[in-house]
Amino acid sequence: MSTVQARAWILAAAMLAAPAASAGDVVTEWNQKAGAAVLEAKVYPFAGGRAMSMVHVAMFDAINSIEGRYSPYKVKVAALAGSSADAAGVAAAHAVLVKIFPEQKASFDAAYAASLAQIPEGRGKTAGIGVGEEVAGKILALRAADGADAPNTYRPISAPGVYVPTTLPIASQWGNVTPWVMERGSQFRPAAPPDLKSAEWARDYNEVKDLGGKKSTTRTAEQTEAARFWVITGPQSWDSLLRELAAAPGRTLVQNARLFALVEMAGADAYISVFEAKYVFNFWRPITAIRNGDLDGNDATSRDAGWEPLIDTPMHPEYPCAHCITSAAVRAVLESEFGTGAASLSMTSSAAPGVTHKWASIEEWANEVSVARIYGGIHYRNSTVVGKDMGKKIGELAVKNFLKPTH
Repeated sequence: MSTVQARAWILAAAMLAAPAASAGDVVTEWNQKAGAAVLEAKVYPFAGGRAMSMVHVAMFDAINSIEGRYSPYKVKVAALAGSSADAAGVAAAHAVLVKIFPEQKASFDAAYAASLAQIPEGRGKTAGIGVGEEVAGKILALRAADGADAPNTYRPISAPGVYVPTTLPIASQWGNVTPWVMERGSQFRPAAPPDLKSAEWARDYNEVKDLGGKKSTTRTAEQTEAARFWVITGPQSWDSLLRELAAAPGRTLVQNARLFALVEMAGADAYISVFEAKYVFNFWRPITAIRNGDLDGNDATSRDAGWEPLIDTPMHPEYPCAHCITSAAVRAVLESEFGTGAASLSMTSSAAPGVTHKWASIEEWANEVSVARIYGGIHYRNSTVVGKDMGKKIGELAVKNFLKPTH
């Protein structure tokens, strides 16, 4: 993790740990608690996405076991008449988080007690807790051998005795993690990146060289702000928007449980899909390509020996764009729920303290996420387009095949 990313995660943890601006249901409440726990644990964004999926799938299957309005993801347990869906959701989230992040148990236990204190005592509350704990146990068992703990066996390329940088690229194993909605990590693997002798490659190379450099004279102040704003990664880059949309009047607990589960599963599978592709193609980042611009065989590119990107380059291959695939997957789910029309959205970023960005639609938000990676000097235009296409397919797959209404 880069220094900038580490600072952003610390700031985000503080923001997420603060009280919510407005009251929500137990789904949004525990989304915020789970997000803070992920940041506190300092896990990588793709691992954080897995954790958030486990929490929200358990919450959905627990709440839905009582409400019965949708097909379950994997688990439906018997629930006594009058069982509390709120208690079930709280118990499910708590049980999953304690298992994933046992070092934070004291914090989870305190939050659990506070949440349950808001639910009237009685048989329904007790029964709901039992449902939540049972479902959580089954979801934890389901993911116990999903490959998330497999070692990173990336082999650095070198000649005997020759030094290479010793920080290993991350997530080389993540494409083999068991997906939530896809059949396999390679299901939406794209075509290869552009040929280095092509006009498309020259166009993308020169665009990121001009716009994404630390000393760029063509990037605007607005573009610079966008690049820095979107240093944030993983569920923290979409969950606050999700909570904002879920707070719309008239939405029910089970509707929100379903919405969060679909979004987190789509985002988690987007990470699986993108890392599977990244390590298949192993394509060079702009900082590598531009410092070796005399070696690509393309007369329309030129080397810049001292070029650096505006933001730190992540430690994994370039193609496709991870921010782009995750935001597009989330967008597809959100648009299926809220439509493609106007929407008043806003959020802050731990990577840009004091800055608030606003968007007039879900599409506008997702597009800013993608183009910011060009402004930051870490992705090519084609990679953002390909990533968005992959994410759209994953989000649509989640909505089409999972958590369907029962009538």
